[in-house]
Amino acid sequence: MLTRTRFNSDETQLLLRFWRSASGYWRAPPAFGPWLLVITLIANVILQLLTQYELNIWNRDFFDAVGRKDGTDLLHHALRFAPLAAASIALAVHSVWARMTLQRSWRAWLSNVLYDYWLQDDRHTRLRFIVGDHQAPEYRIAEDAKVATDLPVDLTIGLLQSLLTIATFIGVLWSVGGDLTIDVHGLSLTIPGYLVLAAVAYSALLAIGIWLTAGRLTRIIEENKRMEAEVRAIGTHIRERGESTASLADPNGRHDVGAALKAVIHIWRIYCWQLMRMTLVTYSSLLVTPVIGLLLCLPKYLADTMTLGEVVQASAAFVIVQTAFNWFTDNYAKLAEWAASANRVASLLLALDEDHAART
Repeated sequence: MLTRTRFNSDETQLLLRFWRSASGYWRAPPAFGPWLLVITLIANVILQLLTQYELNIWNRDFFDAVGRKDGTDLLHHALRFAPLAAASIALAVHSVWARMTLQRSWRAWLSNVLYDYWLQDDRHTRLRFIVGDHQAPEYRIAEDAKVATDLPVDLTIGLLQSLLTIATFIGVLWSVGGDLTIDVHGLSLTIPGYLVLAAVAYSALLAIGIWLTAGRLTRIIEENKRMEAEVRAIGTHIRERGESTASLADPNGRHDVGAALKAVIHIWRIYCWQLMRMTLVTYSSLLVTPVIGLLLCLPKYLADTMTLGEVVQASAAFVIVQTAFNWFTDNYAKLAEWAASANRVASLLLALDEDHAART
């Protein structure tokens, strides 16, 4: 327990140190550019949600027309689908542009800050004398800084979209699904908003499943990144030493790189097992969720209290709400990868801070 508490404390310190540097992007002049992109992304999320809501209504109307075998109405709804689909595609493409533009800008800013801090006053030449986890600083700046700025944008936009989706489609589930009355041995039990309760309970079970199967993923990814960087660093060291001495071979180089590669393969095997266990939960949910949504609507459909169109609308809304609730479940691996990369950048920053403090 003490070791876990200490790990959590150290990780919090690292994340705070990373954010202290990375958040400067949002305050650096001119700051209107990044914030304009953020506003654009938020507007895009809202418009995508409205389009998704209209498509959900379209599902109800279209399948109600199918149930009535009304050819005229079916043609009308088929034509109505075209502009909705075009709007959804256009918004998706625009979201990719705005998101990647923001990520590229943030990465460029943070990388320049890190390179300046690393090279300033010849800190890069003294870094090897400082105790700590800061090996392969060039890899941390080039790769980990990229991941640490890319993923927060994706995750934040995804979280916002999930929260707005839940707020919108919970209302659809509640209004279309209504209450479910069950008769058991002469007793009548009414479950208010049963589709909403089912979506919440189902998502909670999935979140618990992910936590149980992949709870150590952050540490495993961080260790994997450290081992990969060490292999690169050893290879670079062997090449530089060979070029400087013009020797044909390094007697210790093959042993060093072999040991490092063995460690990489070992941690990769552990990482693979973690992802396999997590995929078992997430992919099972992907297959089962639509069926559960339909089965939940089946009793009311058979009782003629729900039309075919309402069944399709409610089951689609159930999948949408469940997917939104599972934002944490679906993005757990990305959260772990971001934390690992941010920790590695922060470890480098702390080592540079120590050198800076010693020189002033």
